[in-house]
Formats: sequence, C-alpha cells, structure tokens
Amino acid sequence: MELTPDRLLALYPSLASLPADQLAGLCRPEARMHLPAGTQLFAERQPCQGFPLLLEGSIKVVKTAASGREMLLYRVEPGESCIITSSCLLGHAPYTARGETETPATLLILPSGIFDRLVAEQAQFRDFVFHLFSERLAELMQLVEEVAFHRLDQRLAKLLLAKPGETLHATHQQLAEELGSVREIVSRLLKGFAAQGLVSLGREQIAILDRSGLKALAEASR
Repeated sequence: MELTPDRLLALYPSLASLPADQLAGLCRPEARMHLPAGTQLFAERQPCQGFPLLLEGSIKVVKTAASGREMLLYRVEPGESCIITSSCLLGHAPYTARGETETPATLLILPSGIFDRLVAEQAQFRDFVFHLFSERLAELMQLVEEVAFHRLDQRLAKLLLAKPGETLHATHQQLAEELGSVREIVSRLLKGFAAQGLVSLGREQIAILDRSGLKALAEASR
C-alpha cells in the first residue's frame, strides 16, 4: 500500500511540524523497511541510529538475563514507538534490551538528528515522546508488581485469560518469555491446569475449557 504524508500523519500526528520535503522523504518507498517475523531490530549494548515509526505489524522488546532467561517488557504497535529507543537517543546511550518483529512488519526510521530537533523545538512531538514514557512506565510498574507479588500460576492464568479467543496458538516457551519464567515450569503448570479441567493442551495450542475456573485462580488470595 502506498504511504502518503496523510497516512503517515494519521498514525503519527506529532510529525505534522516536519517540513513538507522531509515528510515526503519519509514516505518514499525506499525509506520503508519490510521485515519478516523474528527479525532483530536492535540488541543490548548496540548504539541507537534512529527512532522507529511502526506502520504495520508488531514489535516486542525483551530483556535477557545472564542466565539466558528472557522477559517480555512490552510490545510496540502501529502509531506507537519504543521508549527504550527514546531513552537511548535522549541519553546518547546504547540499548539495554532487544527488539524484534513479532509479526511481519513495515516501519520507518526517523534519523537521530531529526528526532533531536523535533524534541528540542516542537512541543507536539515532545509531548508524544513523554506521553509514551508515562504509559510504558505504568505498564512496567504493573509488570514489577505481578512478578514480585503474584504467584506464577496466577500470572499464567491471567495471561491465558487476556489472550483473544478460546484457543491460543502459542508455545510454552513463548508464554514463559512473557512471564519471565522458563519453559519447564510453565509446562508443568499447564499440565496441572489440564489435570484440573481448566485447559486442554495440543501442539503449540492451548484451549480454554473453564474460563471461570481460570479467573478464580487468577484472582485467588488477592
């Protein structure tokens, strides 16, 4: 699909202050990146080259521990951007997490020089960046609360309930990454859920059989 300035501004209205030639330059076909799912966009300790503007698809941002365990920090959807990238650009620091496409994705990269100028000179763009900081900080604080104060079986039940539909197409490893756990523990908990009649397990899919039972487990002892 052709990317026009109007379509770009519909997703990112904070770019309205860009000069017309720069806005048109971002819309050129050669400026767009079309990436398959699983493409790494940035890695820890890598320098940041620009500010991503996601047009289609989804990006996940993951933190990896020295042990190899991973935790999903947040996802980026079209019209949003990545606060870790923002903090790296503002602080002239390398990345502290890994970002990769979760689905096929189309994006633009706003060069760091343009990003710096917009933050310094344009209140609308600056508000957009700091509003993202506020939203993501609230999400990360909720994640900290979940990890620190809720049992893993409760968190897994809540995660299953949050997914759309009655059948989830996900591996145990993917669920473990979202929970900051390991596959073996998640598999053991899912087998326990299946034994209780809460779910049934198939190859890379989980069918919810008792939504009210999962909800009771998720909300237990709160």
